[in-house]
Amino acid sequence: MKKIIVAVLLLSGITALSQSTGFGIKGGLNYGSVGDLEFTSEFANSTFNEENKTGYHAGIFYKAKFAGLIIQPEILYTQLNTEYVNKSLSSEKFDYELSKIDIPLLVGFDIIGPINVKAGPSFQYILENGFEEADIDFEDPENSFTVGYQLGVGVTLGQLGIDLRYEGAFTDNTIITETQVEDNSAGFQVDARPSQWILSLSYAFDKKN
Repeated sequence: MKKIIVAVLLLSGITALSQSTGFGIKGGLNYGSVGDLEFTSEFANSTFNEENKTGYHAGIFYKAKFAGLIIQPEILYTQLNTEYVNKSLSSEKFDYELSKIDIPLLVGFDIIGPINVKAGPSFQYILENGFEEADIDFEDPENSFTVGYQLGVGVTLGQLGIDLRYEGAFTDNTIITETQVEDNSAGFQVDARPSQWILSLSYAFDKKN
């Protein structure tokens, strides 16, 4: 949390001297997954491989231009979906949902005409997670607050913007749960690191952006 406060204060100082600033709204689709799902019990262990699914995101951003650089912090709500398939039992599938708050702090620059590139750290706070159709409660993640990264390319057309980015994570983040299968204690373990492509449409309220 201290890192976010320091970053926000730094950005506030830079944007105060910037050539143009403005708020905007954005939203769109994300396509990806978290890591593997493992099932463990006294009698058997199974690994479920992740399959990418479509999710969504929505939020606000603040854009500033300073000394030729684009500085863009964002606050987004993200729903990330993953389908797990047991390779040995193809009929055995689980749909896993993870919702989080993302705070990317991006820096970029214009390259050709309306095309720009941006990259930077993305602070993530997990809100909820669990299977879509199974009544199994997961414990709190090993780290509710983690730092990942985003990088990508965008196009600015007046007040409209289109961005395509990739989001990844720097470290593992395990989420576990325990359940009862007949008389056997069993559990699930999920690697909650995100790996996804993000397609966004944005609208800036300030025409200078």
